[in-house]
Amino acid sequence: MSKYALVVFNGDPMCFIHVLLNALDMKERGHEAKIVMEGAATKLIPDLYVEGNPLHGLWKKCLAADAVAGVCLACATKLGVREATEAHGLRWMGEMAGHPSLAALRADGYEVITF
Repeated sequence: MSKYALVVFNGDPMCFIHVLLNALDMKERGHEAKIVMEGAATKLIPDLYVEGNPLHGLWKKCLAADAVAGVCLACATKLGVREATEAHGLRWMGEMAGHPSLAALRADGYEVITF
C-alpha cells in the first residue's frame, strides 16, 4: 500500500474535482490518500457543504472515506474561511509557520502530489 498526500493549492473547482476523484480512486485501490487544502483551495470549503454544489457529493464521499487530512490554518484565516472551516470540524494544519509541512508529510511516508 502506498501513501499519497494530495496537496491542493488551486481554488478552481475544475481542478479540485480531480483531487476528489483521485483520492477516492486511490482509496478504492487500497492506497492511503489524504487531501491537504492549501492556498486558494481553502476558499472552496463553505461551498463544499452546500447541497446542489457539483462538488458536494464527492466531498461527502471523501470525508466518509477519511480522505481529508486537513486545512492550512494560515490560508483559511487570511482568505476569510476560518470560521466556516471550524464550523465543519475540519482539522487545522499549521506546523510550518501556520502552513502544512510538506517535509513532515514526506517524513511520514507520503508521496506528495500537488494540484
